[in-house]
Amino acid sequence: MDTISRRKFLQLTGGAIAAGAAAPLLTLDQIAEAAINRPLALGTPIVVIVTLYGGNDGLNTVIPYKDPIYYSSRPDISYAENTMLPIGEDLALNPGMTGIKSLWDQKKVAIVRGVGYPKPDRSHFSSMAKWQTASPDKHISSGWLGRWLDSQPEDSMLAISLGSVLPPMLAGTKLSGSALPIGGLTIPKGTLAAGCTQLSKVARTDSPLMAAAATSMRSLFNLSTSVQPILKMPAPVAPDLPTVNGGNAGGDSNLSQQLDVVAKLIAAGSPTKLWSVSLGGFDTHANEANAQAALLGVVSASLTKFMSQLKSTTRLNDVTVMVYSEFGRRVKGNASQGTDHGTSGPMFLIGEKVKGGFYGDQPSLSKLIDGDLAVTTDFRDVYATVLESILKSPAEQTLGKWSGRTNFLTPA
Repeated sequence: MDTISRRKFLQLTGGAIAAGAAAPLLTLDQIAEAAINRPLALGTPIVVIVTLYGGNDGLNTVIPYKDPIYYSSRPDISYAENTMLPIGEDLALNPGMTGIKSLWDQKKVAIVRGVGYPKPDRSHFSSMAKWQTASPDKHISSGWLGRWLDSQPEDSMLAISLGSVLPPMLAGTKLSGSALPIGGLTIPKGTLAAGCTQLSKVARTDSPLMAAAATSMRSLFNLSTSVQPILKMPAPVAPDLPTVNGGNAGGDSNLSQQLDVVAKLIAAGSPTKLWSVSLGGFDTHANEANAQAALLGVVSASLTKFMSQLKSTTRLNDVTVMVYSEFGRRVKGNASQGTDHGTSGPMFLIGEKVKGGFYGDQPSLSKLIDGDLAVTTDFRDVYATVLESILKSPAEQTLGKWSGRTNFLTPA
């Protein structure tokens, strides 16, 4: 087997570090260390954004169950009335959303209806780009929260996305959020670890790039003993949920795993104001009824568990959750017992400071636009409220002169 010199190794890894500098990859250790050394002040608002990739069917999420057009438009994928979860105004939640229904009953959930943007685009890529850049009219290269980051002091911990790929909404022109791979990194042990320790020592002859690579490696392998208790401790308990075999019931999905990590790091004091998590699978062109109910069950159980976990911390009142998808689905079902790409759909805001209820007009099934639900609320109305009322930042810096607002928060 060929050997590799220290110089060659650092040259190779130094190139990798430089290539990845635009979107930092964090480790749990780095975040936990920051939580110890510079914890987020209690009372600082925190936003958790949940992206449902694929185009969630809003009409089967918040269901106009008293409208006969709902049943006649989708006879194969409409839900039986006795399985739905009524929430008022002749609307009901999907049968899988029992946890969200419980939070709704506690007035902790705002449902913004008919959310979209002008001249809807049914392409996943184009529509998600419009949502994540907050620029439906023209292409721009920065995300809406990336532009917010550009206005903040540089801090790699300020906005974190769970996963190895940074979503475009966290990419600014000067600064960006950081990505946290959900599986973490495996630290070598034994002989390999000793070799890595040697590689991590900076030599006088190192170029700046090689020295940076060595320093990065040293930071990676020199784990602080003070950090380990945070990393090893379980996620906060969820006292409102039943326990099964010693653990909290409430879903065992990748979304649940992501939110467990977020709950743990929020409780530890991570200096992070924005968290991004996601769940895919919502492109339900076939066999939608069962698939979507299962997916929304995962979302509901995961978020209910997360909010319950926060109750055992000092941060419950600081956190607001925002849930969205890139578009809704067509009103009429297709021949595969599914639905095709549509336009508007509901957004959910969840938290202790949320003023529970409906916001925006419910799109009428008798006044469709080219077979689609009308857009009655522009998503920028919600974004502007998040920026101004939660992040305490002028919306104009991020959204330009956008005047719409959706006041879903309780008065301060």
